[in-house]
Amino acid sequence: MLKVGYIGLGLMGKSIARNILKAGFPLVVHNRSRAAVDELVAEGARSANSPKEVAAQVDVVFTNLPDSPDVEKVALGENGIIESARKGLILVDNSTIKPASARMIAEKLKEKGVFSLDAPVSGGDIGAKNATLTIMVGGEAEALEKVMPIFQAIGKTITHVGDAGAGQVAKAANQIMVAAQMVAMGELLVFSKKAGVDPRKVVEAIKAGAAQCWALDIKPPRLFEGNRKPGFKAYMQLKDMKIVLDTAKEYDVPISATEENTKLYQQMINIGMGELDNSAVVGVIEKLAGVEIVGRLEG
Repeated sequence: MLKVGYIGLGLMGKSIARNILKAGFPLVVHNRSRAAVDELVAEGARSANSPKEVAAQVDVVFTNLPDSPDVEKVALGENGIIESARKGLILVDNSTIKPASARMIAEKLKEKGVFSLDAPVSGGDIGAKNATLTIMVGGEAEALEKVMPIFQAIGKTITHVGDAGAGQVAKAANQIMVAAQMVAMGELLVFSKKAGVDPRKVVEAIKAGAAQCWALDIKPPRLFEGNRKPGFKAYMQLKDMKIVLDTAKEYDVPISATEENTKLYQQMINIGMGELDNSAVVGVIEKLAGVEIVGRLEG
């Protein structure tokens, strides 16, 4: 059985690592803060003190980190994965980073005989906990075939999109749609409420028609309860949108709607809402409209 390492045990990473462990794979973990490491060690994992130390003990090393510079440092920096590079080692990056960074990392590691798969995920904390993530994979088919049993322990839909960087292009495209759904949902909820109509009834009326989407299926009940705790934090959504904008600029692609949605997420961060769920962008729209979706109906 493949020996697996997991580096980055945040909101989603810890749940993904736990599912790998539950599936029976020997697991070595590393994280900057110790609490998540101790939690998984208590469940049967082993700890390591650096990415280099993780990579030295495993066949496949996963990373799940905040942004491109973090992944570059862990993969290629001092005490990084590359310092334990050997032929046949596989890096799988579950982070959302720039496609250009994913390609650069893959090229550097390939020189050392290491396979690299960019494999960002979608599905939020619920998908991570329930092992129902969507996994978008860029990289060599040979490496994907080897790690497929691990992917099947953490995700429900695994798609080989293309060569190195292709998984990150798919994730950027995913985030274009996610932001559009969250903003549109926020607008329709506030629109309905200010027009004097119960937004709960509006959601009930439209969610089985042409407006049906994941956001409308999942998020409104939590928002109506006043629950804006994160499944996926707004500041991370903004980070992803900046990746989209940078990549669109690189390829000269006009994405005006995405630019406007990014501005709303920037406003969230500016008013101290960055730690809330990405669906809490409705809060910005509430402030602009002067109405709350869980408050009294107008009229």
